[in-house]
Amino acid sequence: MVTFSHASPGTSAEEWAVHPRAAELPALDLENDVHRLVVIAAHPDDESLGSGGLMARAHRAGIQIVVVAATDGEASHPTSSTHPPSQLSSLRRTELRAAIDVLAPGTPIRALGLPDGDLTAHEADLLKALVQLVGDGRRTLIVAPWRHDGHADHDAAGRAAATAAARTGARLLEYPIWFWHWGRPAEACWDRFQSLHLEPSEVAAKANAQSAQRSQIEPLSGQPGDEVLLSADFLRHFGGPQEIYVLEAPEDTALNDLHADDADPWGADSRWYETRKRSLLLSALPRPTFRHGLEIGSSTGALAGDLATRCGDLLVVDASAQAVSAARSRLRHLDAVRVEEMVVPRQWLAPPPDGFDLIVLSEIGYFLSPRDLDDLVEKIRASLATDGVLILCHWRHEVVGWPMDGPDVHRLVTSTAVRPVVAEYRDRDFELLVLATQRELPDPQGRT
Repeated sequence: MVTFSHASPGTSAEEWAVHPRAAELPALDLENDVHRLVVIAAHPDDESLGSGGLMARAHRAGIQIVVVAATDGEASHPTSSTHPPSQLSSLRRTELRAAIDVLAPGTPIRALGLPDGDLTAHEADLLKALVQLVGDGRRTLIVAPWRHDGHADHDAAGRAAATAAARTGARLLEYPIWFWHWGRPAEACWDRFQSLHLEPSEVAAKANAQSAQRSQIEPLSGQPGDEVLLSADFLRHFGGPQEIYVLEAPEDTALNDLHADDADPWGADSRWYETRKRSLLLSALPRPTFRHGLEIGSSTGALAGDLATRCGDLLVVDASAQAVSAARSRLRHLDAVRVEEMVVPRQWLAPPPDGFDLIVLSEIGYFLSPRDLDDLVEKIRASLATDGVLILCHWRHEVVGWPMDGPDVHRLVTSTAVRPVVAEYRDRDFELLVLATQRELPDPQGRT
């Protein structure tokens, strides 16, 4: 944990600027396929300090922009005798609107009103809102506070943004704020920094946006507790002709954490729903046996144990190290079963020479981004044997915190015509589809 005070002397902007690595930063590549910019602020003013220049440029380029303010910043002056939190909340929302109208006039603002100073406890609420807003993240750039900025609210906003980017497939950039104050150049992650060179008009717009948020750069009054929050020395970090962003990979640890916290997180060994679903899936298989099976997203391996009785060999994969460990323990007595930790579709093993003649995608498709699901379908298409069967089985209710639900997954997969749907089962809770060519259906006369 980092401990610092906004009132204490910190690393100066000049010390950062003269570091040898500062002149060697690669230029930020915004790419031409970004059509939407989602800027996240833990508090009003973060967006102007960290990415005001980028917002001004995106607006000029005609890119759709949305600003998400996680909190209203009502705790910025906790001992103020003149401005209670409710008044600060209203004031800072007004200032945010004025700042955004300088950078990108007309840009919508999503003010979530989560508690200032307690964003960590409401990280799931922020994540849900971000995923709902972004949806299919292709052609979307998410810009958020750096998840290692050292301020608890900034770190929480950064983590939520990183998870949202992973779940939606959006591109991600993170901007430091307080790191410039407490961090030291000799210890910085220079290899992950990229610089956006700002035009004079963008520098001016950014300065004007910061000036619009007067409650942070001027005293609220002459009374104790109403002092300036952001000093002139601190603001110098954000007044130059560049913005520095950190390139960090999007990250979603939810499923691994779930398996770490609960040995049977889905109730595979205890719920009738799970037992019944597996029985129906096995009954829906159009052949008694298969040469090579693949199950994508095995969790603890309950279904894999049943599939192993129908497959000559079975490859079982999951992205969660905890789930893979549990599945390996459960299936250790089955010589024909191999369990691998893999993040699909980014990682993929070469299929057998004649392909997989059974691939099962069960209760996992909605944990992929829409882009990754598209890519996975193409991997499946290339890996299926000519007589291959694809099984889809997913819960039909809302999957909170992810952009797709089971019906979405099935619509997307079937729309690609990887195989025609030859059988289906649907009830209130789940849907099961069998995708295969007609010749792979069982002969009603029992002929082979």
